Amino acid sequence: MAEKNSCAFRTSIGGQALIEGILMRGPEKQAIVVRDQEGKLVEKVEALKLVRDRYPILGVPLIRGTVNFLDSMVNGVKALMYSADFYPEEESVQPSKLEQWMEKHLSSKKVESAVVALAVVLGVGMSVFLFMVLPTFLTGGLLHFFPDFPLWGRNLVEGLFKIVIFMLYLVACSRQKDIFRVFQYHGAEHKTIFCYEAGLPLTVENVRVQPRHHPRCGTSFLFVVIFVSILLSSVVFGIWPITNVWLRTAVHLLLLPLVVGITYEFNRWVGRHVQESALAKALTAPGLWMQNFTTNEPDDSMIEVAIRSLELVLPSEKGKDAW
Repeated sequence: MAEKNSCAFRTSIGGQALIEGILMRGPEKQAIVVRDQEGKLVEKVEALKLVRDRYPILGVPLIRGTVNFLDSMVNGVKALMYSADFYPEEESVQPSKLEQWMEKHLSSKKVESAVVALAVVLGVGMSVFLFMVLPTFLTGGLLHFFPDFPLWGRNLVEGLFKIVIFMLYLVACSRQKDIFRVFQYHGAEHKTIFCYEAGLPLTVENVRVQPRHHPRCGTSFLFVVIFVSILLSSVVFGIWPITNVWLRTAVHLLLLPLVVGITYEFNRWVGRHVQESALAKALTAPGLWMQNFTTNEPDDSMIEVAIRSLELVLPSEKGKDAW
């Protein structure tokens, strides 16, 4: 059995857990590997088309964070829909009037695009509401009874609400039975990437012993988004004291692209230096701990899926995926 190994090499390859599968994304292409109901691996590989290749301005630091986040959301929703097709619901449900109308008036490609767009809007909207809007309104409602409460205290209470809501959200997700296997695939994805970064052969035995918490995980990214939003809003509201709930909410929304951009750059720095920098390790520790809620130990069949998905996106030129 291979022992855990460490290596200065860090790859830009990343992935996402799906329904009985994994989406893996490399520098040149992305691959979806799903284990169907018969136990066979179904593979789908596509060349990677990045919007920043057409519009270089979108690849500029602070701007590229929001662009990459939205791009990941769109691709992630499409991949989830693809994997879900292999496990249809047993009960036949009568399509809604909206679904019937869309099928009648739109092509299948347009229907898919509309569903993906709606899912992305709802996903981003729910995240903004839970982690940005709701804490502001809860703080405003609570401090309505304390009109003389200092502004720094308001910022602190609002930040605490954000962290508590985020923690409750993670705990609630981790307790969903249907999500447990998805989080196992999440763990398999992390372990496989660690194995590749360590320079070990991609075998089930080598992958199995790797850690399941990765510093570039989406869970860590969301936590840093919340933390950065707390710091940035504290600075902004310290300069321009705003207590009106609606105005504070509007400012939070205006700051969101900058928050995501800063978080993205932070994750890039951490990805490069977490191995040798004590500061990077300390800054990533909370996000890594939170991955206890979003990753589970995978079985060998899940590791096989992760290995295959990673193999399919390895670059043609060695080292091209260096982070």
